[in-house]
Amino acid sequence: MTEPRQATLAQIRSLDDVYDQLARQLDFPADFGRNLEALHDQLTGSLPGPVRIVWRGCLQSAPLLGPQFDELLGTLNDASGERADLEIVLG
Repeated sequence: MTEPRQATLAQIRSLDDVYDQLARQLDFPADFGRNLEALHDQLTGSLPGPVRIVWRGCLQSAPLLGPQFDELLGTLNDASGERADLEIVLG
């Protein structure tokens, strides 16, 4: 079995932090759209897998992200539901 590519989200204070960290760690293309729809497309598209995304301090990010927290979690969960080799770990 192939070791998963891992991205670790830490100290998330905004969606821009999420986009920056994932784009850098998972080598998103330069034209990545930096919105939730584009994130979903990247995670379910041609990204080689398996992939594990670990979000450290997830609950501490919730008040900083406000309503975007639930939207982001929904996007991550939807993507992992569409792709068997994508694992989302919240910590």
